[in-house]
Amino acid sequence: MQAPKQRQNSSRTRRRRGGHGIMKKQQSVVCKSCNKKIVSHRVCPYCGTYKGKEMIDVTKSVKNKAEKK
Repeated sequence: MQAPKQRQNSSRTRRRRGGHGIMKKQQSVVCKSCNKKIVSHRVCPYCGTYKGKEMIDVTKSVKNKAEKK
């Protein structure tokens, strides 16, 4: 087998491997309040809580969307 004639520089290697991180699956956890699967380190879109504390009033945002329609 032949050896490469020149060393491949790091930027070329990194460009080739650029898409490797895209293929990773996102971590999902179970929400402590509503027991639905959500993406980790995010506010739950179903109940609006993060780490057991209410961050977003989901009922208010649902009413606002209904009024706009």
